[in-house]
Order: sequence, then structure tokens, then C-alpha cells
Amino acid sequence: MHPIWSAIERRLLVKLGTAGLAALALPGAARALVAQGFTHGVASGEPGPNSVLLWTRYAASSDTDLTVEVAESADFAKVVAGGTVLASAERDFCAKMVVDGLDPGRWYFYRFIAPDGGTSVFGRTRTLPEGATSAFTLALFSCANLPFGHFNAYAHAAARQDIDLVVHAGDYLYEYKIGQYPTLKEALPGRLIQPSHEIVALADYRLRYASYRADADLQRIHQLYPMIAQWDDHELTNDAWSGGAQNHQPDEGEWSVRAAVAERVWREWMPVADTRWRHYEVGDLATIFLPETRLTGRDKQFSVGNIVRDAGDPAAALRRFRETGYVDPERQLLGADQESWLTRGIASSVAAGKRWQVCAQQVIMGSTYSPPESAGWFGADAPDYVLERIKSAQLAAAAGLPFNFDAWDGYPAARARLLGAAQSAGANFVSLAGDSHNGWAFDLPHDGRPAGIEVAGQSVTSPGIEAAAKGATDADRAAALRGSSPQLRWVNTERRGYATVALTPDAVTANWHFLETVGQKSLALAGTHRMTAQHGRNRYDA
Repeated sequence: MHPIWSAIERRLLVKLGTAGLAALALPGAARALVAQGFTHGVASGEPGPNSVLLWTRYAASSDTDLTVEVAESADFAKVVAGGTVLASAERDFCAKMVVDGLDPGRWYFYRFIAPDGGTSVFGRTRTLPEGATSAFTLALFSCANLPFGHFNAYAHAAARQDIDLVVHAGDYLYEYKIGQYPTLKEALPGRLIQPSHEIVALADYRLRYASYRADADLQRIHQLYPMIAQWDDHELTNDAWSGGAQNHQPDEGEWSVRAAVAERVWREWMPVADTRWRHYEVGDLATIFLPETRLTGRDKQFSVGNIVRDAGDPAAALRRFRETGYVDPERQLLGADQESWLTRGIASSVAAGKRWQVCAQQVIMGSTYSPPESAGWFGADAPDYVLERIKSAQLAAAAGLPFNFDAWDGYPAARARLLGAAQSAGANFVSLAGDSHNGWAFDLPHDGRPAGIEVAGQSVTSPGIEAAAKGATDADRAAALRGSSPQLRWVNTERRGYATVALTPDAVTANWHFLETVGQKSLALAGTHRMTAQHGRNRYDA
């Protein structure tokens, strides 16, 4: 680490909780400054037909009341709503306010005004439509690891004019220390994060959000679109579950304390409501459900290593596991209360005549099995943890088990209950997911019948399968994965980007947009892949 970062980091940590964190200059500028005033732009979220939540951050020597103005035009000639909100040290000087009394299905402009007359940048937001709705387009993002590259996916979406709502499916930031993920060799010069160590304490999480939110492209996507967001694991720490995480160690304190701190700071810095799960009504077109899949009810992930440890015959042990523990009907991903909320909500949405039931959640629902060919994709010089995962995936596949127990594939009974409930309700079910870093399209069957489709978006910057599986082309990897995974309709294993999901009464159309690069700032696309599913079919078109 450059010595200047150590000194600046200490200075910022001292300031934290007193004068607050400032807008950090982009790390490429090799400096960070403690500032006062509006430090990190504006954001909006939690849209309804008549309301929206507005966010900003105003750092000062004491708590400050800010005036909020909402207008029909960017010149604020006609202010139609607003109020007063407190930016307090207790919440890291982040201020959030729900503004209501708005009209459905229209764009608004908003800003915050300080006591001295200084103003934030203006933001643009949109309420949800009410009644007859002919079209609505979502943009789906996940997995934005700042040192791995530029946030060109955010920049590309911000330059468009056809997006109504942004969905962030998690891994908005990453918790690792500098040099871990990515390694120092992999990290893009100038894309430095703070603090330099793994984030564990309150000050750490706040500083990491401040560091990420200094990125101009991330600020811009927040400025121009309302966002609904949910955490995945890295907002907490890797492979989190209700009782712990792979990347939480005993010397890092109690897991419950760390999880509570991570959730607190996420709520401070994100334009989100203070409830873990929620839903949104898009006129008569769709209901969007936003469940939480990490902290509320998730049982600990299965591990192939644990299953075969001390087994004289690992293959036999995995086959026994497939018929017993793997299909345990008591096993939870959402938890009983949240699962009941979701299944009841799907049934209510169908009964209300909504055309689509969209579940914007964090981890892939479709099943994927490691193909035999994948054993030759990874060289002997691959990291030990990669080689261990490949060995485990091959053992699992031989026993008829999928390779990612951290996704819904590790919770088959919970998935079956959800898809069965969607079928019984007559839903047109669409799962949105992130987490995997690659783009996927799955049909989601249950009991041999179509139950829905899945749009799994690629990452903003985090590397995917291609980073380690260099012994095959994308075409070879995709063909092998499709051959081993019957639900998989399409996959891309080499490009970063984002997805858009266009809903109409008759069809849902998914577009995966692939960026040419994240190694330099660019809006250039390498291509777009499109797939469509017709209403009433619950599977992708041929």
C-alpha cells in the first residue's frame, strides 16, 4: 500500500463520528479529503405510486436540518412536495426522508438545501404507475468490486432513457482487505478502497461505503433513477448465513454484532426502508417482491468437504447425503415467516390480476451441475481454493448433486415449496438474481411442469468463471454447462455488464448487456443477448 493511504486512512477514521466522512476523491487521484457539506450526491428508492424515499449525506460539526424540495422540472419552478430532514452524527450524517403526495407514474426532480442556502446536486426519481400499465423496464445490477475495474455498467445505464427502476441484487460492495480479492496484481491501478484492512467494525463499514460512493458512475446511477436494493453476502461478509459466515473468524468478535453493524451501515448509506423484505406494485402489470436471503432464516450452507471428511468412500457418502440431508424438508433459506409472506404475496398478486410476479432476490434459483469437461478448464497453477472447489464440484456432480450450495441449489426443499406455491397460485413467476458474476437464463420447472423463468445478471466488475477457467473458450464452457444442467437455457461466462428486463402484459424480455472492458472508462458494448418468455408459459421461448 502506498504510504499516503495509511496516513489518510488514520485521519479519516479519527474524523468518523465527529465531523463525518467527506466525499472522497476518486482513488486514482491518489488523495482523499475530509470535506463538509453535501459529500456523496443524492439517491432515491422505495418508490410507490404516491411516494418515494430520498437520500443524501451532509457532513457538519453538528446535526443539521435540511430542507427537501421535489419539483416537476429540473429548474424547480414549481415545488410540489418536500419537508425537513435531519442529517445526524448518529446516522453518519446520512439523511433519508419519504416524500408523499406525488402523482403515480411520473418523473420528479428533487434536491436538499442546507441552512446556509447551499444545495445538493439535483436528483431525478420516478413514482410507480397505478392502474393500466403497458410497459415497465428494470435494470438489474450485482457484484460491483471497485478495485477490479470501472463501474462502466452503471455509466452505460445512466446514459439511457428507457429505464424505469434500478434493481440491485446485492454485493454492492466487498469487505476484503486490499490485496485479497482482488490481489494487488489483479487490482486496477487507481481503484483503491478504504480502509485497507477487512471491514469488521462500525467505522470500517462506514468508511468502505464512503469510499465506494465516491465513484462518479455509482453516484450518477443513484442520481438519475430510483433504486430498490437488497444486500447479499459481501455487504456483510462472504457466504453469510443466519448464524455466521465463511469470512467471519472468532477473533473478529461476535457474529451477531458484526451482522448488526453491517445492516445498520447499509441502512444509513442506502436509499432503503427499515424493513428486511418488501414488495412493490407496478400498476396492473406486476408485483415485485424483494426478499432477504442471508440473515433472516438461512441455514448454514452444505460443504462437500465436510460431507466426505473421514468417509472411507466419498462417492457413497455423497450419494447417501443426496437422499437424506440434502432434501431435508425443514431446511430454510428465507425462514418460515418470510417464506409465508412471499407465497401469500404471490397468491394475492395473481388474485389481483397482476400479469407478472417478479422475485428480485440475491442468489441463483436454477440448478447447475459441474460438467465433466470442467476438470480440464483449470491449470495446475490455479489458486488452491479454486482447485479445491473444482474437485468438490466434480465429486458432487458424480453423485447427482449441483455445485453451488450457497445458492438455492443448497436449499432444494425451500425452492420446491416456493415454486410449488407459485404454480398453485397460477403465477407468471420471474426470478431475478445476481451473485454468480456471470449471465444466465434458466427455466424453472417444478414436478415436471413449468413454474417460472430466471434472469441472472452478470457482475458489474467482479470476475466470473472465465478468470480461472482459462483452458476453454466461452462457447465451450457454455455448451458443457448447458449439457450438464437441463434447466439452463443460456449462459455467458466471459463478460461483465448488467441486464434489463422489459415487462409488458404479453411478455417479459431480458437483455444481457456486455461491456467491452472494465479496465478503462468506456460505454462501449461488446454485444447484447436477448431472450423472451410469453405470458402464461412460464418458460423461455424456443
